[in-house]
Amino acid sequence: MRLLLIEDEHDLARLLKSNLEKAGFALDVAHDGIEGEYLGNEGIYELAILDLGLPQRCGMAVLKNWRAKQNTLPVLILTARDAWHEKVDGFKAGADDYLGKPFHIEELVARINALLHRVHQHSGGKLQVFGLTLDEDRQQVITELGEVHELTGIEFKLLRCFLLHPGLVLSKSTLIEHIYDFDSDKDSNVIEVYVNHLRHKLGKQRIETRRGQGYVFKELSE
Repeated sequence: MRLLLIEDEHDLARLLKSNLEKAGFALDVAHDGIEGEYLGNEGIYELAILDLGLPQRCGMAVLKNWRAKQNTLPVLILTARDAWHEKVDGFKAGADDYLGKPFHIEELVARINALLHRVHQHSGGKLQVFGLTLDEDRQQVITELGEVHELTGIEFKLLRCFLLHPGLVLSKSTLIEHIYDFDSDKDSNVIEVYVNHLRHKLGKQRIETRRGQGYVFKELSE
């Protein structure tokens, strides 16, 4: 999943980028409100983590501008402004969740996962699709037979993307956008390699190739 972080504290942004990438996310960072608002309108992110105290344009203005343009990008507000009335203002402006500074990385990751599950209509704390359970903390997948498969970083990102979009055709370019951030070297051939890795672990019928279109994640019985 590709996320957008809009945070002007450079040390905190570097810390969050490192930890969220370890958690299996691709992360782009903007350090001011104008750049952040522009990136958030690009339609390539699953979620934005938005600080309120930004230079050039405050986070609340960024959020209001997105919503005025019918931009439904899920937004988790991350800020030192932790007064209850400011939380209310954020939710009224269209925020989906709120986390005050200081915070633990584990809570941020848990809130991101919960919000992504909710957006994609997956109830409960775990991502369970077609008999598979994705352990997002351990980066493992458990089959309906109880088999546990360890996942590499790219395998984990790719499988999570498939599980959040079951039954849908996902093009290589879409998958690349979810796996890599702006700073990464993108190689479309990598997708085919890791799709084959997942097929080897979970069964060839799980991922169907649609020639000229992309891939579809399916139930084994289909």
